[in-house]
Amino acid sequence: MADKSAKARKSEVVTREYTINLHKRLHGCTFKKKAPKAIKELRRFAQKAMGTSDVRVDVKLNKNIWSRGIRSVPRRVRVRIARKRNDEEDAKEEFYSLITVADVPAEGSKGLGTKVIDEED
Repeated sequence: MADKSAKARKSEVVTREYTINLHKRLHGCTFKKKAPKAIKELRRFAQKAMGTSDVRVDVKLNKNIWSRGIRSVPRRVRVRIARKRNDEEDAKEEFYSLITVADVPAEGSKGLGTKVIDEED
């Protein structure tokens, strides 16, 4: 029974906001590989959180990660991950995930947890 409800939950269109700690995911990484590895880690996080293997990174998020160069990646980044229906005819999967950068309030990102933005059927 639990498998059915988990599968049903994975087949909904949903948008959530997460704060991802890149600092711990890039610990010990070579300087010249930090920004590319950060993008890979964001993809991996989205795959795990949304259950889709097709993950697309927004251009603004990519620019945000690379804004301080290849070496000085931001320690934490607030992202909005949306699971969307794939409308392409030759799509292998029914859903894909889109990661975009979310705005951090003026107070900072302290105490911001995962926030569900909207759920649609």
